[in-house]
Amino acid sequence: MPWLLEFLRQRPWLRNGAQPVRIFIALTGFLALCTANGWTAAVIPLYLGAIANALGETDDTWRGRLRAEGVTLVFFAAATAVVQVLEGRPALYLPAIAASTFALTMMGALPARYKSIGFATIVFAMYTTIGLEGRGGGASAGLRESAWLLAGSSTYGLLSVAWSAVAPVEPVQARLVKLFEALGHYMSYKASLFEPLHDIDMQMKRLSLARLNAGVVAALNEARESILRRLRPGEPTGHLARYRGLYMVAQDVHERAGSSHDDYRALANTFFHSDLLYRCQRVLMLQGNACKDLAESIERRRPFEMGTDSVRALAELDSAIAWRRNLADPADEAPLASVEALADNLSRLDAQLAGASTPTAQVGRTDMLLADSAPRTLRAMAARVRREFTPGSALLRHALRLAIALSVGDVVTWWLHPAQGYWIMLTTLFVCRQNYGETVARLGQRSAGTLLGVVIGWACLQLFPQPPVQALLAVAAGVLFSSTRLSRYQVATAAMTVLVLLCSNQVGHGAVLIVPRLVDTLIGCAIAWVAVLLVFPHWQSRRFGDLAAAALRGNADYLGAVVRQYGGGVHDDQPYRAARRRAHDADAALATAVVDMYREPGRTRPRAGAALRFMIQAHTLLNYISALGAHRSLLEASRVAALADESAVVAQALRELARLFDGLAAVPGPAAPDPPASAPRTGEPTAPPASSRMISAELALIRGQVVALQGLAQEWLAGA
Repeated sequence: MPWLLEFLRQRPWLRNGAQPVRIFIALTGFLALCTANGWTAAVIPLYLGAIANALGETDDTWRGRLRAEGVTLVFFAAATAVVQVLEGRPALYLPAIAASTFALTMMGALPARYKSIGFATIVFAMYTTIGLEGRGGGASAGLRESAWLLAGSSTYGLLSVAWSAVAPVEPVQARLVKLFEALGHYMSYKASLFEPLHDIDMQMKRLSLARLNAGVVAALNEARESILRRLRPGEPTGHLARYRGLYMVAQDVHERAGSSHDDYRALANTFFHSDLLYRCQRVLMLQGNACKDLAESIERRRPFEMGTDSVRALAELDSAIAWRRNLADPADEAPLASVEALADNLSRLDAQLAGASTPTAQVGRTDMLLADSAPRTLRAMAARVRREFTPGSALLRHALRLAIALSVGDVVTWWLHPAQGYWIMLTTLFVCRQNYGETVARLGQRSAGTLLGVVIGWACLQLFPQPPVQALLAVAAGVLFSSTRLSRYQVATAAMTVLVLLCSNQVGHGAVLIVPRLVDTLIGCAIAWVAVLLVFPHWQSRRFGDLAAAALRGNADYLGAVVRQYGGGVHDDQPYRAARRRAHDADAALATAVVDMYREPGRTRPRAGAALRFMIQAHTLLNYISALGAHRSLLEASRVAALADESAVVAQALRELARLFDGLAAVPGPAAPDPPASAPRTGEPTAPPASSRMISAELALIRGQVVALQGLAQEWLAGA
């Protein structure tokens, strides 16, 4: 059925590795099996077992997925055994749930595979507890309930392994689609910076650009990890070879799209009565659209053909620059040189996108090695977890907070004895996140989603009293939950509520759960909110110093890697790409933390304004360094030496500023000095004027950013 596979590949809501399709197959199969054999009581545990396993599913090869499935089932079996033994013994259940929650949450220090397994195991234990509480009937009924849960989980796990074997590169394809879409949105928004208007709030635009860049960085990392899991010794072939080449193209496009060649406000003032910047804006908009078209071609597995609109727009831009230069206005010399460098960068970016039609051509001129830093041994994994046992660890604080919150939820459940009271703990588990802002957002989404789900579930029970119809609606709700749980949590919560109500009605008490479900959700949300507010809170202002220092060091290392390329030959080798990635990762972490800071209570962020301004300036610094990286070219030895000297001074100033945030320096390091005289030494060959002007201009912009960052660092630390 090739047409069906092609149809499924083109559905945007199936980009999470086609998990909704697997959920549909599993739930439909369970429904048919239970209907044929009259196993009505098995519907709920089979469904919940499959969903718990899906929550622990990660992007992997079929071999990796098989290993992960073995670990998952061992953890699930251990969880259900513990719950069985401790049922009805609150004095033992309470410390057991606290200890296991802490240990499983600390698995977040490990690769995503084990982090997901840890979370899914806690969910599975909650599902087991809810099933035992609802069933009653002694030990035999409890064993049957646990057996059905494990059967549902293992069946879905086998389906997941088989799917990974049949469609091994679909997750890579989905992540590349997401990556190029994110790049397209980033470039389209950045084009708005070129509007020559006086009243533009450039700071807010820079803030939005930093947030979009964080999304691009996250998409780059996801695509990279997905490709790494599938690489084997030797050169990849087929789709994987093309996808690796596209990832390399995305890295280069990101560097060029993220570069800045001048202060855009100054350019707007200079060319206020010209259309030069509008022409630059049009080119970048067209290239952003090309990225979106490339994403669509990857999704549909069709050849990508670069349109000619951007080529014509570039030719018109070059013509406009030449006309402006013929005016011979001395005041335009420096800003016009910046526009020329921008046009050159846009031209190279266009060539990179055009090369995406044959991405495997990257082999031979680009180092295709991808470094894998994931721990491979138990000793390495244990070392990672041990490193998190520090008071400043966000993961350690979250693990302790979640363990205490679930313990409180257990006490409240036993005190109130509401029907299906363990939904309180399940709500707390899903809502309580590592940071305050995300937890508060989940509170609203969970409450609204539960209310919506209760209303829809009640309507379904009234309008469709036939059990077979309700069962089919439950399958649809399960598929909707799987397809929206990562993107639209409110809808996912509503879908899960509908599924539980409809499935529970199969055994005769669905409507009874409507009010308890609402009450339990509100209680669980309240516990999560109090926990994240009072129990080991990890406010972003406490992390700002560490994140700022990491961003400064990342920029210093990236600048050094760029300068080495000018002297050693332009080659996108693995060390250069690693330095670039670390700089962007640190910048994205800083931007995310500052944005989250504004979602926290006002009393916890008295210096948020200074943090915001610092983050914007740090991101702008990264843009200027990226411009140097985008224009890498081989220079004469004497020019390289001068460039290395100047960049070393800047890098040292950045590292001294990082030491200031670390508390290792009492006062800021000196401002980056003015550059040495640019006149060549005796007998020294002269570099091409355009290249020399561009390098000097970018270094001047970088030095200006360092001085601004030093002032903002003093402002932040003065309020400490």
